Amino acid sequence: MKSLPPCLALAGLLLASGACVPLRQHQGYIVDVDLVNSVQPGVDNRDSVLATLGKPSINGQFTDRDWYYVARDTHNLAFRSPKASTQLTLQISFDANGTVSAIRRGGLDQVASIDMYGKTTPTLGKKRGFFQDLFGNIGAVGAPGAGGGGGGGGGGGDRP
Repeated sequence: MKSLPPCLALAGLLLASGACVPLRQHQGYIVDVDLVNSVQPGVDNRDSVLATLGKPSINGQFTDRDWYYVARDTHNLAFRSPKASTQLTLQISFDANGTVSAIRRGGLDQVASIDMYGKTTPTLGKKRGFFQDLFGNIGAVGAPGAGGGGGGGGGGGDRP
């Protein structure tokens, strides 16, 4: 059996070691610290923040008084799930006149880790099997208190 040439063996070793290099990824807003620090409460308004920082990642859910800029850096090895290494959440709040009233910063401490709970989602109430789900409504149509039913068929003509 013939051995591989040294350069081919070295190339194979480099290729194999390249699979273990951590993958880094950036998601969301690209933070420019000087621009973020230039926004001042009581001085800036919606238009100046939009011109300085651009469109927010997320608007407030119930009112438009909060803008959120979110940036996250993640890393992972090969096929493993990515893990957040850094995160910045910048919340800019506006008063009724549209002037910046507060600026809050959050970090990786606000990331919640949620683990899956088995293959099924736990629910309250009676546990039913496949056949109970399939045939469980037999006899419920037209039952008292089930709504609907009552005959009559729509149309409302002049029948006696």
